[in-house]
Amino acid sequence: MDELFAPWRIEWVKRDSPADADGCPFCSIPEAADARDVLVVARSEHSYLLLNNSPYNPGHVMAIPYRHVTEYPELTDEELLDQARLVQRAIEGMRQAMNPDGFNTGCNLGRDGGGSIDHLHRHVVPRWAGDTNFMAVIDETKVIVQALEETYDVLTAALADLPDGRREDEHVYFSFV
Repeated sequence: MDELFAPWRIEWVKRDSPADADGCPFCSIPEAADARDVLVVARSEHSYLLLNNSPYNPGHVMAIPYRHVTEYPELTDEELLDQARLVQRAIEGMRQAMNPDGFNTGCNLGRDGGGSIDHLHRHVVPRWAGDTNFMAVIDETKVIVQALEETYDVLTAALADLPDGRREDEHVYFSFV
């Protein structure tokens, strides 16, 4: 077993894990009193943007619809467009705050789609040229170089600096925590 000492992660381990009666944390996270405590970095009308607590890279977020759905065909047109626009905002915010060289995006659909959470969500992972180091190459261990709290602060500040996303002909809005 590979071990990497990360004592700063104990606060995440000890936290009260939000979950609704059906056990889906993505359904109850938006109801938390403190967005920073649950790592919600932005909200839109039908979705929210959550910093991944087990990131592939700093800045790794998920765009999650408020309504519990498991497959794309279940999303309404408004929910689909809203989630896509939130992904755009995430990318714009990361470009401003973190200057990545590229992005990976993808969806988890259904429990077997990954992550063991049966609630549709789209990942946005910033990538940098040469972002692997010797740990990943020789020891199959990924090193995350930024604490979640620092990533949260940097990303929320960048998202707050973006235009509000309103368009004259549409009812699209974003709020930032």
